[in-house]
Amino acid sequence: MQFENVIGLQATKKHLIDMVQQNRLSHALLFLGKEGSGSLAMALAFSQYIVCTSSKNEFSSQAALFVADIIASGKTDATDSCGHCAACIKAQQFIHPDIHFSFPVITKKSGTPSVSNDFINEWREFIATQLYGNVYDWLQFIGAENKQGNITAEECNQIIHKLSLKSFESKYKVLIMWMPEFLGKEGNKLLKLIEEPPPDTLFIFVAEDENAILPTILSRTQLIKIPSLNKDEIEEALIQKANATAERAAQVAALSEGNYREALQILQAAEQDWQGLVRDWLNIILKNNTAAQLKWIDETGQLGREKQKQFIRYFIHLLRQAIRLRFLYSYKSDNDLQIPSNEIDFANRFNKMCSIEAEEAIINELDKAIFYIERNAHAKMLFHALSIRLYHIIKDNSLILVN
Repeated sequence: MQFENVIGLQATKKHLIDMVQQNRLSHALLFLGKEGSGSLAMALAFSQYIVCTSSKNEFSSQAALFVADIIASGKTDATDSCGHCAACIKAQQFIHPDIHFSFPVITKKSGTPSVSNDFINEWREFIATQLYGNVYDWLQFIGAENKQGNITAEECNQIIHKLSLKSFESKYKVLIMWMPEFLGKEGNKLLKLIEEPPPDTLFIFVAEDENAILPTILSRTQLIKIPSLNKDEIEEALIQKANATAERAAQVAALSEGNYREALQILQAAEQDWQGLVRDWLNIILKNNTAAQLKWIDETGQLGREKQKQFIRYFIHLLRQAIRLRFLYSYKSDNDLQIPSNEIDFANRFNKMCSIEAEEAIINELDKAIFYIERNAHAKMLFHALSIRLYHIIKDNSLILVN
């Protein structure tokens, strides 16, 4: 992957390249960014930049020599890997022998600790198709079901072994560890390797929550903050990569809050009749129709966790639209809102039915529901309890409920 394939983040790309050219690059980097920001994509592009054999991008230990090589070759554009040398082709296919991957896995064989290599084919397919996915997407991709992901002690032993060997083709060895938050105390095995790595070795840790990383590892890395994407970057990506119309891309980008994964989820939700499902649910709740409610809960419970989350996220999206409209109407008409007409209709109806405090309380309950779904809550029990809570919030104006 080249930098040009990474959505936005131009300042971060320039910063990384400047660090290489000015010889300010640490041997252990922490790419820290929120979900959907493109931290993993940036790590992949940077690793390709490092191993690229084009003279303009050779990663020299001395900045002066690096610049001299560029001038001597007559190529002054060192802002990306070449994309066509043998190293780049292999890196783009995620099969370069000197770029190693580590990521959370589940037990594949009972009694045998699993390591990343057991899932390397699945990993290549995942990052080729869901590069901006989160760890939940990954675990579902490998059929984790109720199993928890982990980076094992055996994985740490394999990392030590891999990086102790000489590089195969490139001058440099690169380890990309995705989600080091899943590395427990066994990660302390890596401390000596990180402190005193073999020559020409680069660690890239790609994380979302620095508070969940072992402090002993965190303190040994150079922090590279990956900012959330801005609205224009997401809008352009949706048009070019997801074939969205300009109008729809603008609407989705405004709602995604810098999260490209969330933008794709919202875009996908437009293809499903989530709004119809929300309307049916609310009608059943307000009419207190027990038989219809049980039927709805049974059908929704069979959707699968990912679709259940998409449905709830879309409901949250509608509620946020309703809250926005309360303030936008003071200085904008319907035609200036850049919101689909069917969502405006829903929002207006809901605003007549609920106060803003009630809408915020419902959003809070829905957020908690997503949290429980991700932790394998029983779907039918969850939606049954959620239906009761929504009924009391809407009908009884009960905003504080006992968990």
